Amino acid sequence: MTVVETDRIEMADESDELTLDKLFEWLERMPVPEGYKVEIVEGNIYMSPQRQKHWVIIALIYDQLRAQYPVTRTASDVRIDFPGHLNGFACDIAAMEKGAQPDDKGRWRPQDVEFVGEVISKSTAANDYGPKKAVYATAEVPVYLIVDPYTGKCHLHLMPKDGEYRVETTLDFGMDIDLTETPVGLKLTTGDFPRD
Repeated sequence: MTVVETDRIEMADESDELTLDKLFEWLERMPVPEGYKVEIVEGNIYMSPQRQKHWVIIALIYDQLRAQYPVTRTASDVRIDFPGHLNGFACDIAAMEKGAQPDDKGRWRPQDVEFVGEVISKSTAANDYGPKKAVYATAEVPVYLIVDPYTGKCHLHLMPKDGEYRVETTLDFGMDIDLTETPVGLKLTTGDFPRD
């Protein structure tokens, strides 16, 4: 009995804990289908196909963000490690604050993110509205925008505090999203967002 307990203690001391780096290393060796976005949410791996209409919305948001953010401070489908248990997100579009630089591993720090936009897919919508929203609020991302091409609505989340957004607004496609009083400092037009 004593031997078994000793073995367990020795095994517990060995560091074989899953990390985001290990998970992403495994994913890089896997045959992920072309055209799929991969991210890790609360330790679970999600793959979702990139659809043309979703890409158009992402591109339209990116084009408008370029008025305030140079290309060197934006990212799309690039890994950003957020707080919580194994959260390696590949935001559809993210914009970083002035002066932000990737860390020594070439990754953006969550505290530098000023804007995240996610265009939902049916298969992963629950993540965007649930755990990812909570993680973005915990990381105090000032502006989180969920675009839903299935309903033709944008869900704007502002003023993160204590792990939740204090202001939530829903706007129909065609309405302007006024971000002038946020760090983003501009209005996004949605009139050209396609529905799916």
